[in-house]
Amino acid sequence: MRQDGRFGQFGGFYVTELLIPALEELEEAWLTLRQDDGFRRELSGLLKHYAGRPTPLYRSGALSEHVGCEVYLKREDLLHGGAHKTNNTLGQALLARHMGKTRLIAETGAGQHGTATAMVGALLGLDVLIFMGARDVERQGPNVQRMKLFGAQVQPVTSGSATLKDAINETMRYWTGNIQESFYVFGTVAGPHPYPSIVRDFQQIIGQEIRAQIQEQAGRLPTAIYACVGGGSNAIGAFADFIDTPEVQLIGVEPGGKGLHGDQHGATLCKGRPGCLHGSMSYILQDQHGQINEAHSVSAGLDYPGVGPEHAHLKDIGRAQYEAVTDGEALDAFGWLTRREGILPALESSHAVAAVMNARGRYKRDDVIVINLSGRGDKDMAHVMSVMKEVQA
Repeated sequence: MRQDGRFGQFGGFYVTELLIPALEELEEAWLTLRQDDGFRRELSGLLKHYAGRPTPLYRSGALSEHVGCEVYLKREDLLHGGAHKTNNTLGQALLARHMGKTRLIAETGAGQHGTATAMVGALLGLDVLIFMGARDVERQGPNVQRMKLFGAQVQPVTSGSATLKDAINETMRYWTGNIQESFYVFGTVAGPHPYPSIVRDFQQIIGQEIRAQIQEQAGRLPTAIYACVGGGSNAIGAFADFIDTPEVQLIGVEPGGKGLHGDQHGATLCKGRPGCLHGSMSYILQDQHGQINEAHSVSAGLDYPGVGPEHAHLKDIGRAQYEAVTDGEALDAFGWLTRREGILPALESSHAVAAVMNARGRYKRDDVIVINLSGRGDKDMAHVMSVMKEVQA
């Protein structure tokens, strides 16, 4: 692990003293178990036989024709649970069981992380408590229903903007008072050390598979890898195996927001500046006084005013580029891919699809692009229809 969980100037752990013992206990367990052959075999077996890895890498004929180069989709939407979140929750839930914890607690925005946590809790016989912003509960009904069917308790959070930021606040508050029996399954590569490194390690299987699959199918490494970025776990998962391969461009796509929400936005790396949020130093959306600005996106999973510290570092050293697309562009990409390929992408993933569609003419015919399709869009159908009615009105 990196000393003090630092990625350049970013990362670290800035939390109440009450949580320091829990974070130290977690780091010690992870440093031990990540080297343990039995733990690694158990996780690999569940990823293969329960979750369905490896996920396919699919050449999209429609996108290839539209963009003017070879475009492939890494199909994390086909993973059990419907998104990349299962990679991380399986790993952390196994950690929890080895540490003797009896309850999993988690935050969720779009509901994919909450669903994945509830799912593995059912698998491993652990109680599950999910904190979810009340606004997200309304727009992600199918995932709320799935969490409850898996046996999880879902606690709506009404404070603040009633979205992901506030769900994390409430989960941390609960954890502070229930450390002995509870394990916080953090959903993204943000938060205090060691979470950014732990989540990265569990998600990097995405990039490892991309490397092997693209060389088998295209006979070369990709020109560029695109992935949506909220907190940033699916993007780090796709990027991690290529950070030391400079010829591969790494492009993260944030929610621009404006288009349906005026000047409101959620593009933290494009619009934010360094600060501290949820226990680590990174780029955050804040005003001149350091108060957190609310993030706004048509996608609940990208509605976050911070970002993982490793993304902040990759931006600062120029290893990855970050751009934003609007709500309207993401909705257009959602509909376009559904109609042209019969693939229903999550609204989060639709941001990455939109960015590639906007890159038409940027690449040569023999260039190869991979889009990490981080999740499927079944959960978004009611929200999309509601938003489209608002636009038409």
